[in-house]
Amino acid sequence: MAALLSAAAPPSSPFLVSASFPCPSSKPTSLSWASSFPKFGLSFNSITIPLKPPSNLYKDSVIKSAAYTRRSRGEAAKKPNRKSWKQRTEMYMKPFLLNVFFSKRFVHAKVMHRGTSKVVSVATTNAKDLRFQLPSLTDNNACKVIGNLIAERSIEADVYAMAFEPKKNERIEGRLGIIVDTIKENGIIIN
Repeated sequence: MAALLSAAAPPSSPFLVSASFPCPSSKPTSLSWASSFPKFGLSFNSITIPLKPPSNLYKDSVIKSAAYTRRSRGEAAKKPNRKSWKQRTEMYMKPFLLNVFFSKRFVHAKVMHRGTSKVVSVATTNAKDLRFQLPSLTDNNACKVIGNLIAERSIEADVYAMAFEPKKNERIEGRLGIIVDTIKENGIIIN
């Protein structure tokens, strides 16, 4: 068999077989799993492996090596594909979120559960019971009423703490400050 392999390969080939195959009846010298495989005496002394493949080698191929597809730190900073620790854990640390919206005619507020997106409590000046009782639906008095209603309905739903995240460049003052302060006065913790 060794004669066939050496006859098929040219003499200058680096893949010459230098030993014969062991007999299947020979006993293994070790009891390990790896030693049960036959050992082939192949010599690779004259093979040179390039450290970096040429750039045109992987240009047209679909499957690329992992080292050539990893993004650099600068590229990862430009396009983050992974949420930060705060973004991943905040949903569990502060599960209830207060949303307040002011339109030209009404004031809307709701408390949502972040994990399930279920609305816990809602209050709006557009409701039938408030729309005809309040003189103005957008003034400071209406904001106090909305704050009281949100606090009462949240306590009924066993929610005693909530988070409020202002939008970019939004300050907690004016009508928004009145709603948040009224909710705090009713015994609800707002972070």
